[in-house]
Amino acid sequence: MSTTVLAAGDHFVLPRLLAEEVRGATEGTGAVEVRELTLPWPHTPFGRVGEVDEASGTEDELIEALQGAEVCVTQMAPLTERVLANCPDLKLMCVSRGGPVNANLAAATRHGVAVCYAPGRNAVATAEHTLTLLLAAARGVGDTHSDLRRGVWRGDYYDYAACGIEIEGATVGLIGYGAIGSRVAKVLAAMGAQVLVHDPYVRPESLADGAEQVSLEELLTRSRIVSLHARVTEETTGMIGAVQIAKMPRGSVLVNCARGALLDYDAVCDALDSGQLAGAAFDVYPQEPVPADSRLLTTPGIVMTPHIAGGSQEVAHKAARIVAGEVGRFLRGEPLAHCANPEVFADRA
Repeated sequence: MSTTVLAAGDHFVLPRLLAEEVRGATEGTGAVEVRELTLPWPHTPFGRVGEVDEASGTEDELIEALQGAEVCVTQMAPLTERVLANCPDLKLMCVSRGGPVNANLAAATRHGVAVCYAPGRNAVATAEHTLTLLLAAARGVGDTHSDLRRGVWRGDYYDYAACGIEIEGATVGLIGYGAIGSRVAKVLAAMGAQVLVHDPYVRPESLADGAEQVSLEELLTRSRIVSLHARVTEETTGMIGAVQIAKMPRGSVLVNCARGALLDYDAVCDALDSGQLAGAAFDVYPQEPVPADSRLLTTPGIVMTPHIAGGSQEVAHKAARIVAGEVGRFLRGEPLAHCANPEVFADRA
């Protein structure tokens, strides 16, 4: 009997990549038919679909594509109550992201659908991008680049007060020390930085050589450069604002490639205007796309990228490989590696 899998990809994690990996991971499990569907992200921004966030496409097109399918591998497809109610054959949804934010887990569990995800898929890419922005902000690359593109050569960037700072010998504070933060720490340490870490969940023995675990206040007061790597929770939402920025040494640099909700961006702009911060770099924002009237677009000293830290060709391949592996395990009757609702299998037992 054949198993039908829907590869609901997009313009980043391509349907063909998902399909190729699924076919490879399911060899020897019986006949597998793979259908392909292309969702519009990122050409069309993701958003709320039904009751789920950060999704792409519509419920109607997904319902139609899933008819008769037992498995869906995707990055952005919306797994909503309505989709689940209209796709009775679906048994497994594999979301090729660090978390299945576009899946209604409670509804999936009620309908007996296991939901998997792909932790760590973009850790290397995001760490490398963070370092790129950190170095750019520390040396004022954003403003100098913009001036040169406008045909302006400014010698005053060599003034002492306008010069950037080196990583070697600098104290760099990392707020969060998971898969991304730990990689950033190792590179910074290799460059000669003194790395401070604030993460209530990190084990001291897991810190990079020379890294020091400290309180948030100590990290802020000692660090010339601060980079955010925390998850968004009730405790971390808005954790860095005007009060925290004021504790940093004057002329510091602040970097955020984690989540926009961690940071008060108006406070950052105020600090850049006053000279409390010398530079800042962001890949994530409180509202995406960034509104045309945002102060971030006019405040000097900011390096910005449009939420692309996790975007590399290698990430797309890793994401497809991780979820395809789950499909193979599912069809062989093996335990799933990254299941968000394992109680589904307890209910079936």
